[in-house]
Amino acid sequence: MNKILLEAPVFNLHGALEAAQKGIDRLELCSNFPEGGETPSAGMLRFVKSEVDIPVFVMIRPRGGDFVYSQKELLVMKQDIQLLGDLGADGFVFGVLDEQGRVNESACEMLLRAANGKPCTFHRAFDASLDLTDSLEKTVALGFQRILTSGGKNTLNEGLEVVLSLLKQAGERIIILPGGGTKPEHVSPLRASGFLKEVHASCKLEQATGNAHLSPDLSFSSAPLEYGKQWGVNPELVKEFQAVL
Repeated sequence: MNKILLEAPVFNLHGALEAAQKGIDRLELCSNFPEGGETPSAGMLRFVKSEVDIPVFVMIRPRGGDFVYSQKELLVMKQDIQLLGDLGADGFVFGVLDEQGRVNESACEMLLRAANGKPCTFHRAFDASLDLTDSLEKTVALGFQRILTSGGKNTLNEGLEVVLSLLKQAGERIIILPGGGTKPEHVSPLRASGFLKEVHASCKLEQATGNAHLSPDLSFSSAPLEYGKQWGVNPELVKEFQAVL
């Protein structure tokens, strides 16, 4: 039985290092967890690459919100790909839609050229697209290596049947990377499709930062993580995934 690769999204240095230490196969390096991920800093990537020996794919997303970008935002994304590629990124994670919710083929082509042959994942912008079946075909034709998807729903649990359908549609042409609240119990039905090669799961664990002073009168974010906390990796959850992958 072929081993299924386990990718984890990480949003800070602590989480990246823990994920590599606990047995994650590949990192998706991001910033800004509350927005679902944005482009990390160049310094973050360079340091992480100096510390870990597993592949690091980098999120390329200049802001939160939707996935319809201006020409200037697309130029920022292109420059981020070029800069982070020079600093050792092993692959890139991005997605662009047009105003009607379709895959923006010309924008994606430009960014894929900037990646200079490094593997690219079309991220969950796919789930926000108008027609998942059509988007899959366009993504295959463009030359992406994989699609990260929860089946057009908020979580994989809700979109599991759609993801199973996408796995069959994709076949061996492109990797369908199930993600979005992925749990170990999702692996069995996904594997049964015969096309599952990779799984995306955060395995995150809320941890204290060691900050001894917390002001009761300050709140810097409406995010679901309190000041003085950070996301680490749950080693028991990683082991549960490893046992079924």
